[in-house]
Order: sequence, then C-alpha cells, then structure tokens
Amino acid sequence: MQTRQATIPVPSRWGINAYAGSRPVIWGTLVISSVDANGRLTGSINFRGTPIPVQGHWNERSRQIRFDSPYAHFTGTLSVFDDPSIRIRHLVLNGTLLMKSPSIQAGEHGTWIATTQLCLPQAYQGQPATAGMPPVGVFVTADFTSNPC
Repeated sequence: MQTRQATIPVPSRWGINAYAGSRPVIWGTLVISSVDANGRLTGSINFRGTPIPVQGHWNERSRQIRFDSPYAHFTGTLSVFDDPSIRIRHLVLNGTLLMKSPSIQAGEHGTWIATTQLCLPQAYQGQPATAGMPPVGVFVTADFTSNPC
C-alpha cells in the first residue's frame, strides 16, 4: 500500500467506531454532508439508530478535522492509503474524543477511527506497495458491500 495525499470527499459516508472511558467500542456511521470554502463542516453521526447533527471544521492544508455532536467533541487527522491491486483508496480519519454533557460519560476521553474508500481510476499508475499498511480499523469499519469498484 502507498500513502497518498488527498482531499476529503463530500458528501461521504464513513464507518466509525469509538471508545470512551471504560465503555466498549461503539460502531456507527459518520456522514460528511458539506464542507464550505472556509472549511466549515456539517453532517451527522449515528451510533444508536438516529442521526445526530454534527458541525465542525476541516483544514485541507493540515488534513485535520474537528467536529462536535451534542454529546462529544472529536478531533482527528486524515490518512490516505492506495491499494492499486484492488483499485481502492482507503481514507482514514482517526483521533481523540471528549465526551460532554448531557452524556453520562461527560468528561471521559477516548479514541475514534472512521473509514471510507474510493475507487482508484482505471489508469492509476501507482508504484508497488512500499509504505506500511493502514490501521486495522480500515478493515473492521469498511463497508465493502457498497463499494462500486
């Protein structure tokens, strides 16, 4: 796999898992609906069956994201891994979170990872895999059933 620099796709749907305090990993969906010219981000996060609005900021230069739901503050960084052998570009957001009121876990810290994938162009001329593999979260949060590649 190769590491590549790329922009965040909009709109996009990401598989996400999060761990806060002593609670187990929670699985869900992150939707990034829009990012305006100033980097303002809107979307939703869904861990329990109901999408909850999120708002935040995307910094294209540093590839950093931060967003808030009513229950948590998320910060993270984008990594991109190309796998030409299966024509997939893995996009990985991961970072830390801080639970906030009215969550029963308010004040607890945790981690999160979200992934999505894009098709590499048919004419992609990437080099053979020389960089490291993406984190295991890419494989446990990816939804390959909806991949059009």
